[in-house]
Amino acid sequence: MAPHGLEPHAHDENPLDTDFGIQPMLVNMGPSHPATHGTVRLKVALHGENIQDCDVEIGFLHRGFQKSCENVTWAQCLPYTDRLNYVSPMMNNFGFLSAVEKLAGIEIPERAKYIRVIGAELHRIHDHLVATAATAMEIGGLTVFLYAVEARELIMERVTELTGARLTTSYGRIGGLNRDIPDGWKDKVLRTLDCVRSAANEIDGLLTRNRIFMDRTVGTGYLSPEDALDFGFTGPCLRACGIGLDIRKARPYWAYPELDFEVPIFHACDNFDRYRIRMEEMFQSDRLIRQALEKLPGGPVLIDDWRFALPPQETVLSSIEGAIAHFKLIMEGAQIPAGEVYHATESSNGELGWYLRSDGSGRPYKVHIRAPGFQILSALSKMVKGKLLSDLIPTFDTINMIGGEVEQ
Repeated sequence: MAPHGLEPHAHDENPLDTDFGIQPMLVNMGPSHPATHGTVRLKVALHGENIQDCDVEIGFLHRGFQKSCENVTWAQCLPYTDRLNYVSPMMNNFGFLSAVEKLAGIEIPERAKYIRVIGAELHRIHDHLVATAATAMEIGGLTVFLYAVEARELIMERVTELTGARLTTSYGRIGGLNRDIPDGWKDKVLRTLDCVRSAANEIDGLLTRNRIFMDRTVGTGYLSPEDALDFGFTGPCLRACGIGLDIRKARPYWAYPELDFEVPIFHACDNFDRYRIRMEEMFQSDRLIRQALEKLPGGPVLIDDWRFALPPQETVLSSIEGAIAHFKLIMEGAQIPAGEVYHATESSNGELGWYLRSDGSGRPYKVHIRAPGFQILSALSKMVKGKLLSDLIPTFDTINMIGGEVEQ
């Protein structure tokens, strides 16, 4: 019996459950938005604070990368590759060059293999620091951002000393590297790694068991392992789904077969595990760099083959053969044998694959890149649909969309 003799009517309904025919609210996030990390537009349909749909629209940053490469020599493609994932440019350089070298049948010197590992792993740490810093800052953790940016700056100083540039490095060359490491650089890198490890430990202490951070990331941005494979996930986002594919282990290249490291794997398939994967990979990259520096062999860093590599400056200035080889390489480009190849390396976001086709001339006939960010971004709508609007930002951060590689 209801109090006061009032019986509930059978037709009474909770007014909050009544459908008043409310239309979803459409919100544009981007293309000019600080949290989109590049010029991408998210058209979000909201019902209250819940995402009914999210349409990801790219194309605002497209630079015609592939066609640009097909109109210059093989070596002149390098500055374009820097601008793909601009947070880890050396990975792009070395990945493209490895595909060219595979097509040409070139084996680079052992010392160059180790230095490529060192450069790539420095940029892997750099990339993961930036991704973690952005994730923390955009959900309120500014202190983490400051620790990460300080550590990132130390890595940028080492990159500048090695390559002569902070961002657009163009450090690799067909057959090896532009130059050897500078004097005293090894000791500076080791000291930098100590500082970066200390900063990473601070970040781990601030975030990994932080109640607010966990509430914002645990269980959000979920994508099942089956869906991750269907979308073509690779890299940290795939390994956070319990699938341990890492090209450095599956198809080893450069000096990776000589070095000992582990592939972190987590199984929750959410934003929190994508964060944890990046934290663990920073420590593994630290381990790889220290081993590579310790085992770094002597010898040249560039092949002595004037069909592909520029002759030494003294030879160019003192002999007609050197001058002719230099002129032909600059004006005509290296004559890469006709054929086609696909070669992939493990970039900071996953499989960075290159399909190259040569007609035997000094310019690429076809350049196509399989950048990891495109496949991962394509799954964003499925990851956030039906979730809260507040879940969109950490999900977008942990997939680490880099506009340059997505749009090419």
